[in-house]
Amino acid sequence: MSDSQQFHIGLIGLGVMGRNLALNMEEKGFPVAVWNRRSSSLNEFLQENQGKQFGGHPELSGFVAMLERPRRILLMIKAGDPVDQVIEQLLPLLEPGDIIMDGGNSWFEDTQRREARLRELGLHYVGVGISGGEEGARHGPSMMPGGSADSYAEVKSVFEAITAQTEAGPCVTHVGPDGAGHFVKMVHNGIEYADMQLLAEAYDLMARGLGLQEQDIAEVFDQWNQGPMESFLVELSAQVMKVMDHETGKPLVSLVMDKAGQKGTGRWTVQAALEQGVAVPGISAAVDARVLSSMKQQRVAAADLLKGPGTSAGVDHKAMLADLHGAIYASRITAYAQGMALIRSASDRYQWSVDLAETARIWKGGCIIRARLLDPIRAAFSNDPEPANLMIDSEMSHQLQGLQGAWRRVTGFALTAGIPLPVMGACLNYFDSYRTERLPQNLIQAQRDAFGAHTYERTDHPEWGFVHSEWLDS
Repeated sequence: MSDSQQFHIGLIGLGVMGRNLALNMEEKGFPVAVWNRRSSSLNEFLQENQGKQFGGHPELSGFVAMLERPRRILLMIKAGDPVDQVIEQLLPLLEPGDIIMDGGNSWFEDTQRREARLRELGLHYVGVGISGGEEGARHGPSMMPGGSADSYAEVKSVFEAITAQTEAGPCVTHVGPDGAGHFVKMVHNGIEYADMQLLAEAYDLMARGLGLQEQDIAEVFDQWNQGPMESFLVELSAQVMKVMDHETGKPLVSLVMDKAGQKGTGRWTVQAALEQGVAVPGISAAVDARVLSSMKQQRVAAADLLKGPGTSAGVDHKAMLADLHGAIYASRITAYAQGMALIRSASDRYQWSVDLAETARIWKGGCIIRARLLDPIRAAFSNDPEPANLMIDSEMSHQLQGLQGAWRRVTGFALTAGIPLPVMGACLNYFDSYRTERLPQNLIQAQRDAFGAHTYERTDHPEWGFVHSEWLDS
């Protein structure tokens, strides 16, 4: 197509994700105009894709002029200041009704700020959470757009065409206004942190606790992926375990440095939870586990000084593996429960009206946390759109009740063997705390009132409200 022709959608940022999304959109029949800050990347992309429905221009003004109205522009650039800088460059070139979409992992409050500002100028701003990595971008991601209903109507046909398709439909929905899409994507990533750490904990327990080799562990993950535990991450873990290093002949995963990186969305999830007053201990533990892993030098030194109990002997491997399956599944349920509780809290606070059943539906395909577990989660929120917690759904509570024996045996074994299970342990504690009618925080309230006159409420006289007592001898 020539540069003078009108293109249905524009994309700025030709990194891996941007390139793959552009290819995905063009393949689905949408002419795409592209622009990149470095002209060399733009020219290379257009040269590689001659004969396809792509166009480009070295000048941003020329790029904008190539677009149909209302102009639809998807930003696939680094989150933060770069987004604001590109918006400022675009504003003089746009007209009321045009749409800017941010497909990066932006902090949701930044998206709220940008949406409010552009709305005053008559422009639409859509924060689009996109999950699925490079492969998803090319062949079908999960997309979580947040913005006005009118703006979504203008891009719905594109998004529904390029996202992953499941028996439940395309993995995209209008999540809600302003920052809703980026918030839901952030929580998705928080759950992803917990899920990845749970599988790492299972790997550690099988390797150090049961003495299994990587190939044996791969077989366990393969078996798990045939049942209710089926998910992208379990399948991926099995595949990773099987890869051998050509140089040493050893499993490649055993040669990977045990220092996990992070880009910030897990930490943001914990930060948002603290601000919302929502407990997400499993997600928090996953973030902490990555931080502790980064302290490699300190851990190496501590290993010589802080001796643990060593692994236990005489364990029934078959029984322990069966228990481990149950413990991981139960922990997964509670990790999702924590994430969904956080989404619901934010939705109530910001009046987003996020549909949690729809959220579970669009996570069924394309995204990193796609899993069979999302089917019963979707059913739970379809039966009751606003439950106090996913764990009290009849099916989920039944599952947790049946699995808690295995859950406790696995965590008990790990504690005895000195093998850390930060997320599994945190999820079990979340379950136990949530199901406990009376927690020991009455002592904390008494302590606070004793040293700081912070007041407390009495169980026998709730009508008195908050009261203060003299606890200490004068």
